[in-house]
Amino acid sequence: MRTLTAKGVRIDDTFAEAFDMRATALLITADTARWAKQAAVTMTGFATSVIGCGCEAGIDRMVKASETPDGRPGVRVLLFATSTGELQKQLANRVGQCVLTSPGSACYADLAGTENLRLGNGLRYFADGWQISKRFGARHFWRLPVMDGEFVCEATTGLTKTAVGGGNLLIMGANTETTRTAAETAVEAMMAVSDVILPFPGGIVRSGSKVGSKYKQVIASTNHAYCPTLRGAVASELDQDIGAVLEIVIDGLSAAAVGNAMRAGLAALVKLGPKRGALRVGAGNYGGKLGRHHFHLKDLVP
Repeated sequence: MRTLTAKGVRIDDTFAEAFDMRATALLITADTARWAKQAAVTMTGFATSVIGCGCEAGIDRMVKASETPDGRPGVRVLLFATSTGELQKQLANRVGQCVLTSPGSACYADLAGTENLRLGNGLRYFADGWQISKRFGARHFWRLPVMDGEFVCEATTGLTKTAVGGGNLLIMGANTETTRTAAETAVEAMMAVSDVILPFPGGIVRSGSKVGSKYKQVIASTNHAYCPTLRGAVASELDQDIGAVLEIVIDGLSAAAVGNAMRAGLAALVKLGPKRGALRVGAGNYGGKLGRHHFHLKDLVP
């Protein structure tokens, strides 16, 4: 594969292939930042990939009390799915089980869309008839009595159909330690970009996958071409100096947001350099057959 070099880091002349998704954004608040984050972390658990989790979700950013509807610290959460129906299902289940249950929490819409998803409009029935409807201007809220006071929840939240999922970087290093350092450095830079999440643990996935498998019941399987232990047994994409590979997957509310995050990650990797971090950076694609969004690394290198 053709490569270019940026301050000693080899950059593959390839592209990350991403696809259209449906998404929404929520703002979770609580009495303290700790509890707002706890609700958000619980809500976004088991949400790494639509392949097995139904949705992809994560924390976008912490929000200051001065920027929230109720003047309390908050966390912005993004949720992505491949269909409106699945996104609605995941939203209802996760807010109902993880935010409603969290001490002191409240939940607000944080995305304006041309269409809406049910939020408090569905959860209100938990109040067993004691729910109270409140309107402030154009916004509609529900107040549900709970054992520590009230759970305030916006009636609906906006839906966008122009979200993008599956942007990615393949980070290749000499060994596990330097590769992980490189990935952590890139994650930190990418998380500073608005309107994106990195849904895998700590933003990083070690079990990158390909479409299909030798087993008919398995829709995705290990990306053998990037597994160092299989070099020599399969057609490998790895150079001899590569001892470990980690992947970062990016979902964004827009293609621009995904591109900005990838650009920030590449800049961080180049700045870190090959001695302490990545020897080579690539991206996963399926020949352009899976998604219509193509992020060419050569156009994103600083």
